[in-house]
Amino acid sequence: MKYSTLSALVAASLFSVSAVSHADTEMTFGGYVKADVMFSSYGNGAPDSGQLSRQFYVPGTIYGVSGNGKEVVDFQARESRFNFKTVTDLDGHTLTGFIELDFMTHTDGNERVSNSYSPRIRHAFVTYDNWTLGQTWSTFQNPGALPENLDFVGAADGAVFVRQSMVRYTNGNWQFAIENPETTVTPNGGGGRITSGSGMMPDFVARYNLKTDGGTKISFSALGRQLNVEQDNIDSTEMGYGISAAGVIPLGDDDIKFSATYGSGLGRYLALNYANGGVINASGDIEAIDSFGGYVAYRHWWNDKWRSSFTFAGFQADNDVALTGGSVNKTSYSGYVNLLYSPAKQLTFGVEYMHALNEREDGSDGDLNRVIFSAKYVL
Repeated sequence: MKYSTLSALVAASLFSVSAVSHADTEMTFGGYVKADVMFSSYGNGAPDSGQLSRQFYVPGTIYGVSGNGKEVVDFQARESRFNFKTVTDLDGHTLTGFIELDFMTHTDGNERVSNSYSPRIRHAFVTYDNWTLGQTWSTFQNPGALPENLDFVGAADGAVFVRQSMVRYTNGNWQFAIENPETTVTPNGGGGRITSGSGMMPDFVARYNLKTDGGTKISFSALGRQLNVEQDNIDSTEMGYGISAAGVIPLGDDDIKFSATYGSGLGRYLALNYANGGVINASGDIEAIDSFGGYVAYRHWWNDKWRSSFTFAGFQADNDVALTGGSVNKTSYSGYVNLLYSPAKQLTFGVEYMHALNEREDGSDGDLNRVIFSAKYVL
């Protein structure tokens, strides 16, 4: 009796809206369950259990831990996610709400007993006609151009990959946004990354989405941002910018996905912040760091159930070693090949091999070879 009463109260609270608004609101639940088994070989010794590189490939995290073994195996279901979406018609205006959670990146769990990890927000936004407010993919990024890899990001070295809060306006093929700023710089002479949320200027993004009659989809985006550090004896600002093109080109049943990005002061926007946006010079001022990255992925369908993707990604930073020192990240490369099988539309099994190489300015490097087996069920 208690449970039925509680259920009734919960149902009443969830649907305590007018009959008209309830009838005009569509609610959907989605997500997927994904299980991974990863066999990894780190050239310099594996990171400790639970670290990011043990969850997915992050450039800059594979240099190794001296004294640790090189070969490890990891089982995880942390990429599994769920989302909830509502779409409401308000007198001819469309109101949409969306929230999505997964369990990646956290180190608050462990593999000893329960493998319990906290959920994290991926997306949480509302749209009203042409306006979007909240956290979602950066307007500078084209998520539809990401390759179909089993690795969580896939092609991380060359990818713009950022989710953050913003205010975005869409008008036809054009999108304009102001987005959350965050600065990462290298101290003068090298050392630990300085992360600063100082400053009052948001990041500005403009993007144009092009679709041809042949099905090609390409986005062109431009970023303007201010690097700002106000910490200890440092009080400096510097402008940064970036340009990016990304898209999908169909080739019959197959397709090519690509991205190319260049900028000065890009920092965290490219290659998962493999290089910082700037460096502090001897006068305490920020000097922006130029960087370039990109990837290309060819997906081939063997038949209606079997397919493969072949991906190569790369990144390079133009560091002034006299300011940054030699321990900063310089270049990174990764390659992927996979085989995926979908006996049904919602179910996919796959195997993927990846190789990655990271190099620092002083010539030191780290490499990773990984084989991933995955099963994914879309809800």
